[in-house]
Amino acid sequence: MQSVDRAVSILELVARRGEAGVTEMAAELGVHKSTAFRLAAALEQRGLLEQPGDRGKYRLGLGLVRLAGAATVRFDLSQQSRPACERLAAQVSETINLAVLDGDAAVNIDQVLGPSAVTTHNWVGQRTPLHATSSGKLMLAHLPDAALQERLAAGLDRFTPGTVTDPRRLRTQLRTALAAGYAYCVEELETGLNAVAAPVLTQDGQLIAAISASGPSYRLTEQRIPEVAAAVVAAAAEVSAQLGFMAVPGRRR
Repeated sequence: MQSVDRAVSILELVARRGEAGVTEMAAELGVHKSTAFRLAAALEQRGLLEQPGDRGKYRLGLGLVRLAGAATVRFDLSQQSRPACERLAAQVSETINLAVLDGDAAVNIDQVLGPSAVTTHNWVGQRTPLHATSSGKLMLAHLPDAALQERLAAGLDRFTPGTVTDPRRLRTQLRTALAAGYAYCVEELETGLNAVAAPVLTQDGQLIAAISASGPSYRLTEQRIPEVAAAVVAAAAEVSAQLGFMAVPGRRR
C-alpha cells in the first residue's frame, strides 16, 4: 500500500508541475533518491510517466490518456443511458442498473431506483459474479467461445441453492439468452432477488454494457419476467441506437 500511495503522489506531483525530476520526487515523498527512481522507472515502464529529453525530468505519459479514456467512456455511457434507465424504472417499478464487464466480474456503474423499490441498496461500484447475475450472463454469452471455455473451466461458485454451477446448463442458458435478446436470474445471487437484463451494443454490434431490472422475487416473479424483459430490451435498444447500433434482420443481438 505504501508503494501505491507513493506512486500516486509522484503522478500528482508531476501533474501539478508539468514535469519533475527524481530529486523533486524524493523531496516530495521524503524518501531516498534511489527509492524515488525505482518508483518513477516502474511508472515509466507502464507508460504512466515518460522522459521526453535527456534532462532527467519526467512528465505524464500517454498511458494515463488510455486510462482516462476508459473512465470517460464509462462516464459518458452512464450519462447517455440515464434517461432511458429512468423511464424504464418508472415503467417497471423496479431497480435499474447499468453494468460493464471488468475482468472476471460485472461492475454496476449507474443505478436508478424504481418507485416500488423496497431497498436502497446501492450496487454502483460493486463487482458481481458473471454466472450468477443477469447482466453477467449476457457478458458471458457474448464472449468468444475460447474465452468462455476458460472462464467455465475456472469453476462456478455457488451463492444460493438456485445458482447455476453446471457449465453445460449454463451454456444452454447463454445460448437461450443470445436467441431471446435477454438473460435472467431467479434467486441465483441472493435468495429472494430476481433480475432480467438486455445488452447495450456498440455500432459494430459488440456488447459494451447491460441494462438490468431487479426486484424481490415476490414481485418480479418468474411469470412476470417476459413482460419486464420486453421493457428492458426496448430500453437497451434505445441506448444501443444512440451509440450507432442498427439492428438488421438476421444479425445476432
